[in-house]
Amino acid sequence: MPYDVLTLQRRLNRLGFGPLVEDGIKGPRTDAAVVVFKRSVGFRARPYVGPLTWEALTGAVPIGNGALDARQAIPWMAEAARIKGLHEARDTARLRAWFDRSVAWIDPREIPWCGAFVATVMRRWEPGIALPDNPLGARNWGRFGNEVAPQFGAVLTFWRGAPSGWKGHVGFYWGEDATAFHVLGGNQSDAVTVTRIAKTRLLRARWPHGQAAPGTIIRLSRAGQPLSTNEA
Repeated sequence: MPYDVLTLQRRLNRLGFGPLVEDGIKGPRTDAAVVVFKRSVGFRARPYVGPLTWEALTGAVPIGNGALDARQAIPWMAEAARIKGLHEARDTARLRAWFDRSVAWIDPREIPWCGAFVATVMRRWEPGIALPDNPLGARNWGRFGNEVAPQFGAVLTFWRGAPSGWKGHVGFYWGEDATAFHVLGGNQSDAVTVTRIAKTRLLRARWPHGQAAPGTIIRLSRAGQPLSTNEA
């Protein structure tokens, strides 16, 4: 399908998949950024840009004419996206060096670290931000900040096992389809990934105190990516 390479490069940059030179030439760096983007939304990881990829990419966040640039408006999401792909076994030392000091004692190969991921992202954005008591407990993030509707950058908490149990999962809203939230989080397939989690498992959506919540909703295709049922 025909598409505008310059718009493609601008969109990839604004969503955090660059930096790319915005020259309208689809070279190896642009191809690589397309692959990473497609992997993040569950598409087959190849540089081909078809109708579904173009819809997911260009429909995510409006650009131009003073419209919202989600990466700039939600600064902590740039840090969350920056470390996508780090794996608890392959990148143990890098993860532990990246973790905020409040959670840096954990070994991510032994202790669930979705809460450590969210805590570190927030502390790298705002070093003095108040974390929940025991930020490693995913459900504890349901008391963080203020309640909001699910939107780009929100902290989402989910139940695992049973809604009334103690197990949970926490990550950041990256997008959604009709039945699932696409969650950027740690300890998802043992790495920092984007994973589809059923909307019926949502417990809370939270936002930092004192920050305006712009309400950006990002619509994505399911693209055949299966639902996660256990993020442990």
